[in-house]
This record gives sequence, structure tokens and C-alpha cells, in this order.
Amino acid sequence: MKRIVSLLSAVFLAGITAMAQQRPPAISSPDVHPDHSITFRYFSRNAKKVMVSGEFLSAPVAMTKDTLGIWSVTVPPVKPDIYPYSFTVDSVQMSDPNNTYIFANERFKRSIVDVPGDQLLVHSLQNVPHGKVSYRYYKSGTLGTTRQLLVYTPPGFDPNGKTRYPVLYLIHGGSDTEETWTKVGRANLIADNLMAQGKAKPMLIVMPYGNVRPAPMPDFTKDMVNDIVPFIEANFPVIKESKGRAVAGFSVGGGQTLNIGLTNPDKFAYVCSYAPFTATDEFKKNFTDWSPDAAQMNKQLKLFTISVGTEDFLYEPVKQNIAMFKDKKLAVKSYIVPGGHTWMNCKQYLATTLQEVFK
Repeated sequence: MKRIVSLLSAVFLAGITAMAQQRPPAISSPDVHPDHSITFRYFSRNAKKVMVSGEFLSAPVAMTKDTLGIWSVTVPPVKPDIYPYSFTVDSVQMSDPNNTYIFANERFKRSIVDVPGDQLLVHSLQNVPHGKVSYRYYKSGTLGTTRQLLVYTPPGFDPNGKTRYPVLYLIHGGSDTEETWTKVGRANLIADNLMAQGKAKPMLIVMPYGNVRPAPMPDFTKDMVNDIVPFIEANFPVIKESKGRAVAGFSVGGGQTLNIGLTNPDKFAYVCSYAPFTATDEFKKNFTDWSPDAAQMNKQLKLFTISVGTEDFLYEPVKQNIAMFKDKKLAVKSYIVPGGHTWMNCKQYLATTLQEVFK
């Protein structure tokens, strides 16, 4: 009997040992250090090559494996901001499996690292009153389906109160989702901070899903005008005139912003486009051989801005579009800043817009 018990104990211990050897070690990644350098870690006993890429790096950096199979690298100090990054494991791109902060995107598999500054940044979580982000569903007659959007309501918002709020309709970039503006762009925290400082008016921010495929992409303009705006105005205490509506967006969403706002100047008094992608059939149809009544539009549009970075791959076409709108005698204000086609720049574009609309 003792031999049987001893044998069973040995088998049990061997099983536990085998499980322990198979279980990956607990690791932390990413770790942001006080000097703003960052350590990344990834576990794999079998991988042959692991690289980390990020918008804080000029080129991918190789990671080194230790005897436990933990790959790691520490990159030099990074300018404080929020950055996407990813690992490439034997030529396969992936997000960091030890980081729950995931970039909301339908194409790229990336994680997010937040490098805090020595001073609070405009997107930082600060000790101020906070608004609320809610997930809402609306019926799109245009698309024949029920869709999701996000609604930011400002601090002190009373759905049954007498105050009527203006609304910013904020559109994400191509392959992003309706969550990208909050999860990556921190639109809600930027609004909280600027409102607390008295730099932005209390407003609602509506973040819809801009991809309508397999329907034609121009249908999003119809969805916005015929479905999204009426849904918001039927369910929230908002201003139901053009002076209470703004539309803004980044990249593909920046192009959609121009299509929506400039073809409906009687409905949106504020149009703010961030690094717009305009190589689309809808844009060509709307603005090729376009002869607007500039005097009338300049009266309707209280603010029309286009922003882009000098290292943005869309810099030249955006400059051409700015020149085209100016040639049409539209009062467009351009913001040309350093940087590329990034959400780091995008947050700054939004921070500028929030201080200018509804004033």
C-alpha cells in the first residue's frame, strides 16, 4: 500500500512540475520608468525573433531572450504621450498579450502605452469633474440596420433639465471604430479638462461608427444627416439648429467631415477636418467643378478648419485641398503643425477644436 501511495504521489508531483514548466511566467509589459524609458516583455520559448515597433521609434527594435524564454528590451526615454505599439513574432504582427490597453482598430493589432508627463497633459486623467460616456443604439433607416454610437455628456448634464447643449459629431479614422476616440484619443478626458479650465463650452460629443460597408461609403453622409442627428435630437436636450452642431473627424473621418459639413452648411455651422483623406469617389463627386456660393457659405459656417502635420503622408494633398477651398473664396483656417498621421497629433487637433467651437 505504501508503495502505491508513494507511486501516486510521485506521479502527482511530476504532473504538477510539468504543468509549472508549461505555464508561462508572470511578466509585466510595458513598464514605463521615471525617466520615460519603457521596458517591453514577451514570453515565448520557441520564437526565433521578436521585435517591437511603435510610433515613438524610428525603426523596429530587436528584443533579447533570456533562459526562461522571456524576450525584453528597454527603449530610451520617450516624449510623454499615448503611443500605439506592437510586437512582431517571427514575422507575425501582434498586440502585447500582457497589456489590456488595446488600440481599437479593425486592421492593425496594436497595444497602447501611456507615457505620463512631469506636467499633466491635455489628455491626462485629472482631478476635475468628469462627464459620462454611454453606448447607445440607433435605428438607421439609411442602412436598414441597428447601429452603435458613443455619446459623451458633460459634467453636470441633466437629461431632464432646461439646458440645451450643442453637439460635436466626431468621426474616427479608416479601420478605427467608434471606440477609438475615447480609448486612444481620450476625447472625453480632453473635454473634461478643457471644460474645467473654462476653455471649452459644455457640449455633447457623439462618436458614430463611420464604416458602412458593404453599403457604399457615401451612405454614411446620409446616415449622419437622416439618422444619427435626428436620433440625438430626439433623445437628448440639444440645440436643434446649425449653430448647435459641429462635425469633425480624422483621416478617412476627416474626408467624411468635409463631405458632410460642406454639402450641408445649413445643418453644421462648424466643420473641422483633421488630416483628411479625400481620394474617394464621394469627394471627387462633391468638389470637382464645384461652384459654391462662397458668400452664403461663409455666413453659414462660423468655423471651417483643416489641420495636418508636416510629416503626414497626406500633407501635400491636404495642402492642395486647402488651396482649392481658398480659391473658391471659402474662409478656411489651416493649422499646419509638426508631426505625422498619428493619434498624438489628432488629440491636439481635437483640443484646439474644442476651444473654438460654439463660441
